[in-house]
Amino acid sequence: MTEGYAERLRRLTALRGCDTLLSGNRPSSVAEQLDTLRAATPDELLPDVYGEGGAVEAVEHRVAGLLGTEAAAFFPTGTMAQQVAMRYGAEVTGCSAVGLHPLSHPLVHERDAYAVLGGQRAVLTTSAARNPTAAEVAALDEPVGTLLLELPLRDAGFVLPTWDELVAVVGAARDRGARVHVDGARLWESTVHLGRSPAEVAALADSVYVSFYKSLGGHGGAALAGSAELVRYARAWRHRYGGTVFQQWPAALAALAGLDRELPRLAGYVAHAKTVAGALAELPGARVYPAPPHTHQFRLWLPHAAAVLNDANLALAEEEKAWFVGGWRDTEVPGLAIAEVTVAGPATGLDAGEVGELAGRFLRRVRTA
Repeated sequence: MTEGYAERLRRLTALRGCDTLLSGNRPSSVAEQLDTLRAATPDELLPDVYGEGGAVEAVEHRVAGLLGTEAAAFFPTGTMAQQVAMRYGAEVTGCSAVGLHPLSHPLVHERDAYAVLGGQRAVLTTSAARNPTAAEVAALDEPVGTLLLELPLRDAGFVLPTWDELVAVVGAARDRGARVHVDGARLWESTVHLGRSPAEVAALADSVYVSFYKSLGGHGGAALAGSAELVRYARAWRHRYGGTVFQQWPAALAALAGLDRELPRLAGYVAHAKTVAGALAELPGARVYPAPPHTHQFRLWLPHAAAVLNDANLALAEEEKAWFVGGWRDTEVPGLAIAEVTVAGPATGLDAGEVGELAGRFLRRVRTA
């Protein structure tokens, strides 16, 4: 069931009022976000105009430097950036097929825009709940112009390959004459598991998309990075898709603030996620996956109906000013619900014992519901 406005407002109000948070961050008010932007804004900074100058240009240079690419283009959404990357691959290779995982973002969350707007078609790379292997890419029964790799694969549980597996699958794609595009919406935190820098990961691919709000706390926005030729093409198609906005300095400034503030902290969140996941795995009937987590996000299952868990979490927040885990949804198994856990700044102050104590308070409300 889709959450209504009143329910969402009640949830956000309760979350803002919490002193203890296990999953996620305290939502910022508009005034608080404006204060963050002001603190990140030099007095002499002028607004960008249709993607040129100002904070937009600054964040493009920053991302290109972090990823070691020739250039980067700022986009209002990652969905738009992904469409442009896949379209470019089709044009330069002459092949409209895209190698996609059935749980990938373009197939699950973009309303088939790659096909409806780009005239492309999907070739499914694997049925397993992980990124494809080199053997699976080599065995595809038809060519693809672009292989899209989502790092991590969110809807499989934020799972990542090993570095050697990633290198091998990229090599298999190259052997088949395909470009490689990395959906790196959560690339920033993936580097811990991979054991490589963002630039080393990006160097494997022909193009990389990164997000500024999923882990960095920005207002929105994304960047598509790669060669200078790709970025020239991306700017042209960004315009055609309606993404060359008159001024985007609020989103760009928030992105720069996130790169300054949150990016250096992500490795710590990833490390602490292992502690949190270990404590949650001890709960009655609980399961966490992956174990240990590959990033600072992972899945948690509990043997209760989602509505009961969501009500218990909201009551805990409103009455005890503590947030356990929200966003529960029922699985295909009756009486078993799943949620995504995000270990961020607030959770780093909780040790394993405190996580267990908070979970106990939450579960007592579940049992009395």
